[in-house]
Amino acid sequence: MLHVENVAKAFTLHTQGSVTIPVFEGVEFHLNSGECIALTGESGSGKSTFMRMLYANYTCSSGSINVFHDGTWLDITTASPHAILDMRKRTMGYVSQFLRVIPRVPTLEIVAEPLIALGTARDAAKEKARDLLTRLRIPERLWQLSPLTFSGGEQQRVNIARGFIADYPIMLLDEPTASLDVQNRATVLALIDEAKLRGAAIAGIFHDHDTRDAVCTGSFDVTSFKVGAND
Repeated sequence: MLHVENVAKAFTLHTQGSVTIPVFEGVEFHLNSGECIALTGESGSGKSTFMRMLYANYTCSSGSINVFHDGTWLDITTASPHAILDMRKRTMGYVSQFLRVIPRVPTLEIVAEPLIALGTARDAAKEKARDLLTRLRIPERLWQLSPLTFSGGEQQRVNIARGFIADYPIMLLDEPTASLDVQNRATVLALIDEAKLRGAAIAGIFHDHDTRDAVCTGSFDVTSFKVGAND
């Protein structure tokens, strides 16, 4: 579902005399249906950077990132913005560490929106949103409020519900269980297992070793591709 070939990334700090900071080079990565691969490496090794590149939030300095989308391979390093937006809409879900929403939009609408965008009837999308919010223990009295008024843990669970509402073939998870209590952590692990069973290809950052061991079928060490790692 994902094929990364000879990818490199460096940041140029234009406000600091165009200093270039290399992150990694020569990255080779493959992700198949039904796998859940943990992105591992020391702090600062580039795990979050690599994940943002898989979602085309960051560009590549070189190399290719091919996503199996709409029955063919799409190289998101050269694809048009329209093609990337379509890939995100129908093929790749992304649960980041931060919830970014339009103020004053109710939580129920925010969670249901990705499914509605795929053509699901609004009532059916809202029903699935209710199910997920219930599983993730967001009280019903909060569903008509903006999640911007919620606690950090509640916002994280809303973000997870939104990320899992559609059956994306590929999912990227950036610390999905960080700061969650035991019950909600178990719910998220169950959602990941359900996604694996339907054949989703999942790449995630899991600093919690127990979580990683519970759901991951393998790991990918970003540190091994860090510039200068083998010097």
